[in-house]
Amino acid sequence: MFKGNFINNLPKIYGTYTGGFIVFIILMAIGEQAGMSAKVIGICFVAFTVLIYALIGYLSRTIQVDAYYLAGRQVPTVFNGMATAADWMSGASFVAMAGGIYFKGYGYMALLVGWTGGYVLVASLLAPYLRKFGCYTVPDFIGTRYGGNLARLSAVIVLTVASFTYVTAQINATGTIASVALDIPFNIAVYVGLASILMCSMLGGMRAVTWTQVAQYIVLIIAYLIPVFWISNKMGAGVFPHLMLADEVARIAELEAQFGLGEIKNSAADLKQVPKGLAGITKAHSEVNTTPWKFISLAVCMMAGTASLPHVMMRYFTTPSVKAARRSVGWSLFFIFLLYSSAPMLATLSKLSLMDPNLATGIIGKSISEVQAIDWYQNWNQANLMFVSDFNGNGTLELNEFFMGGKAVVLATPEIAGLPYVISGLVAAGGMAAAMSTADGLVLAISNALSHDIYYKMINPKAETAKRLLIARILLVLIGFAGATIAALEIQGILGSVIWAFDFAMSGLFFPLVLGVWWKRANAQGAVAGMLGGLAAGTAYLIAVRSGYPGFLDITQLTFGIVGSVVSLVLMIVVSLATKAPDAATQKMVDDVRVPSGKAILGRQH
Repeated sequence: MFKGNFINNLPKIYGTYTGGFIVFIILMAIGEQAGMSAKVIGICFVAFTVLIYALIGYLSRTIQVDAYYLAGRQVPTVFNGMATAADWMSGASFVAMAGGIYFKGYGYMALLVGWTGGYVLVASLLAPYLRKFGCYTVPDFIGTRYGGNLARLSAVIVLTVASFTYVTAQINATGTIASVALDIPFNIAVYVGLASILMCSMLGGMRAVTWTQVAQYIVLIIAYLIPVFWISNKMGAGVFPHLMLADEVARIAELEAQFGLGEIKNSAADLKQVPKGLAGITKAHSEVNTTPWKFISLAVCMMAGTASLPHVMMRYFTTPSVKAARRSVGWSLFFIFLLYSSAPMLATLSKLSLMDPNLATGIIGKSISEVQAIDWYQNWNQANLMFVSDFNGNGTLELNEFFMGGKAVVLATPEIAGLPYVISGLVAAGGMAAAMSTADGLVLAISNALSHDIYYKMINPKAETAKRLLIARILLVLIGFAGATIAALEIQGILGSVIWAFDFAMSGLFFPLVLGVWWKRANAQGAVAGMLGGLAAGTAYLIAVRSGYPGFLDITQLTFGIVGSVVSLVLMIVVSLATKAPDAATQKMVDDVRVPSGKAILGRQH
């Protein structure tokens, strides 16, 4: 069936894989009809998909440096686009994005605008040029472009802060899903999620992560789109609901007026009864609102953060050529669009399922006791992700008496809408795929930077290949364990942690990367000042705002990257101009990196 090498057979291999996964879904549906319990279905979905990823990771094991760090630079554009989309669409995108839109409406659309628009910056300013450089990691580019270990170390510090913040959110998401699907405590589930992540990446590095991410993308996009189309058709919004979004939003506005949204207030005593982390339909996230400045500033932070995140940039180091890197960005954007264009629709359908009294699933206006007896409510209430209470004592559920966790919107909507439980199991598997794929890329980015840029480039340049890869794998485990331990503390929600990661990356890396390609006069002293000064300024502002400082210019804890990046830019320009210009060889190297053809700058010097 498969003739020739692995790369040439990729369409057949993943076509067969997709067909097999669809057959598995059908078998689970048959099992449900035959009496298989919801718990067993959930376990089967999560276990089956994780084992498939682990198998791919094992089959992709390698002891070659190029394969471990860069997947041999032979990933075709379409498949690299899928892998990048999976790497990109994290637990926040899959699990938390629709929840944010559900509670706040278009204020959260700034994230979609920023996260997709960021790829315009990636394609036009960075990805092709970093690929032409021929580097292994983002700090590798910084260290070679600016020269000296201090610049390389500074880049590693920023990378570690941003990526570690991000990875805790992904392990949080895997823990949430594993906790619900396997019926185990969250603080144990995060380590189950960690084990799943390490199985995919430890033996094969970037090669294993690439091919598991392609498989994970297939699972997550099927899991996200099927409920949207099914629920929409069931509710009469059409088979392709995206074109009907305006009508459905208008229907929600009618229901809000009917039920008195905005007129009912919860007292402080009422809210004390609500479990931590849950929000009501009437309670908005205060940091994201619909003022033009806050919308635009958040979108800008997400765009610049996208172009600064090391695990995203690393994906374009794996393509065969500079041209392929640019084309790969286009495919990435297409595959990301498939999910992001559906998130607002899923949030809308979820809210309609709960609110519309004409639907069998509507609960607003029903008796409190009737709602508390519903199976799906009991399941999610036990997971501490739903709560109802008769605050006004009339025995009827009002809008201000139903609370839900943002991460429950996507996971619980299939049950709320009355779909077969097999769809809920599918969504859980999709959520695991999304969180695992991003976590794989993040822990690999951190461990590769520490093993390649710190250990090999700075500590032991004569290290043998086997020792380098052993160090990388040990670091992978240690970083993952630390991330799971932090995630178990639930210091910040999934979406908030992810936004912070973008701001950290923007604060320290955006201008050093961009000016490294586009300004020959930028030097090592300016880059170090920009990276460390920007990161320090952004972090200080975040701490101040979290401590009660009101901030200025409406810059919140979600947009502190503006402060960090402005400081970074100013420091970089001032210090670079105040110190010696880069030598002629460095300036020629910058000129060469902008030429799309020809050999990579670094060649095979690694």
